[in-house]
Amino acid sequence: MASFDITIVQLSPAEHQTQLRRAVIASTVGTAIEWYDFFLYSTVTGLVFAKLFFPNSDPWVGTLEAFAIYAVGFVARPVGAAIFGHYGDRIGRKSTLIATLLLMGLATFAVALVPTYDSIGIWGAVILTILRFIQGVGVGGEWGGSVLMSMEWASSNHSRGFIASWPQFGVPCGLFLANLAVLAFSQMSGEQFLAWGWRIPFVLSLLLVVVGLYIRLGIFETPVFAKLLAERRVERAPILEVIKRHPKEIVLSAFARLAEQAPFYIFTAFIFSYGTGTLHVSRDFLLTAVLAASVLSFFSIPFFGHLSDRIGRKNMYMIGTVVTGVFGFVYFGMVNTAIAAIIFLAIVLSLVPHDMMYGPQAALIAESFTGRLRYSGSSLGYQLASIIAGGPAPLIATWLFGRYHTPYAIAGYIAVCAVISLIATVLMKDYTGKSIEGEYEA
Repeated sequence: MASFDITIVQLSPAEHQTQLRRAVIASTVGTAIEWYDFFLYSTVTGLVFAKLFFPNSDPWVGTLEAFAIYAVGFVARPVGAAIFGHYGDRIGRKSTLIATLLLMGLATFAVALVPTYDSIGIWGAVILTILRFIQGVGVGGEWGGSVLMSMEWASSNHSRGFIASWPQFGVPCGLFLANLAVLAFSQMSGEQFLAWGWRIPFVLSLLLVVVGLYIRLGIFETPVFAKLLAERRVERAPILEVIKRHPKEIVLSAFARLAEQAPFYIFTAFIFSYGTGTLHVSRDFLLTAVLAASVLSFFSIPFFGHLSDRIGRKNMYMIGTVVTGVFGFVYFGMVNTAIAAIIFLAIVLSLVPHDMMYGPQAALIAESFTGRLRYSGSSLGYQLASIIAGGPAPLIATWLFGRYHTPYAIAGYIAVCAVISLIATVLMKDYTGKSIEGEYEA
């Protein structure tokens, strides 16, 4: 291990840049594959699962039941953060990321094999719940490692926002691939989509895992973790230590994500049940619109990450929370016109306020923790939001609409999330352009 550490330290500037590029590519591609798996489940939930696994329920109740299973994946994400955060700070970022990719890919592939209610009754939903939990554990450990794999190779304190935004770029990539796969097999299978067409994108996950493993096996460990090993400063129980030393940072990170995560899953998951059931637009139209939104995010996420290096991480993030709080009302106002072009435009624009926060978010959260606790701390802070934001958001949106019969109740919910996130962000420290090693160690 010592010789490995010396190799890292002795890299020339050119070799360091090469490793930085490889790390960014490996993180982005691997994260895109993991989010493909996660979003594929999200997309199919609103289109398929209520019909196939809860056929005897009222449509509204069936949708609530399907989204309840969907939420299980978010409950599991902090579990994954704790498990893989521990090993990421103990044995390294690279090894842990390989494990998360395998776990996620195999669980997603298994979803394709689950029998429906007609075949095995309620046991189909039970199996789906277990697989969704495993998915959540996998993606819960993925984010922290992929961000650190990129950010800890940065050679300058003034580019961390941009570099750390690239693993975030994996989110629109995964969203694009998931919706593209569902759209393609929706058109190919036609009326047989509910019979077998929805299963094929889950089978393809296995092929993507092979690609991801090939890329991730070819990268080095980060210089930050290699240095920690060489200096024998690896924590024995990083999860317990980070909870003891950085509880404020963990809690603030989770609440800062409310305005980013809750609206995102309303705009990319709930819209399918609302669009097909209330607006009576086709699933292919909605899939195409979300595809277009994800393509726009290809550019906006790294742009806002880069902008945060210029105007400050907190400033960029707070602007995003305010825009999101207002946009919820604009979004549902546009969608409810029932005019196809305006619905399409609303969906395409829906991820821009999200990206104002998501671009700088990786650096904002990861910079809050010291290197020897960074995987654990950033993962916990990031993934705890899944319990209060991402998981319940489509469920809450469905309940609010069923209760008040107006989408503006959902917009109000988004606005409340934005206010909470704004307060949390104000209370966080801003390390834009500053060193993030050393000041925590006392």
